[in-house]
Amino acid sequence: MENKAPLSPHIQIYKWHISSLVSITHRITGIINIIGITFICILVSLLILGESNYEMINFFLSSMIGKFIILGLTWSFSFQILSEIRHFIMDLGYGFDLKVTKITGLIVIIGSIFLTVVFYLIGKNFF
Repeated sequence: MENKAPLSPHIQIYKWHISSLVSITHRITGIINIIGITFICILVSLLILGESNYEMINFFLSSMIGKFIILGLTWSFSFQILSEIRHFIMDLGYGFDLKVTKITGLIVIIGSIFLTVVFYLIGKNFF
């Protein structure tokens, strides 16, 4: 008779942890950053072709979609940088305790949101 029970944890019984959330989000933001950098390079390349492209880019970036993309890329880069710092510290051999990984994971998540808000306020000349 066959055993129908799963041999490894699956989505229905696996409990999510901060470390797994940060790890998956780190991979997703890496892909988003590659697409974002390509998008930025295309926009900068269009500036070489003339003033009409400058006006088109300015119109796009001042629209709601453009602002959402800029804000999303800001968060994505902030998250990636903080996560890379966390990984670098772990590569040095520190921060492997369960409590420390939870704390550093929360620092990455909350810190990326904080940095995004700070960069937004700087962009609005609030400071």
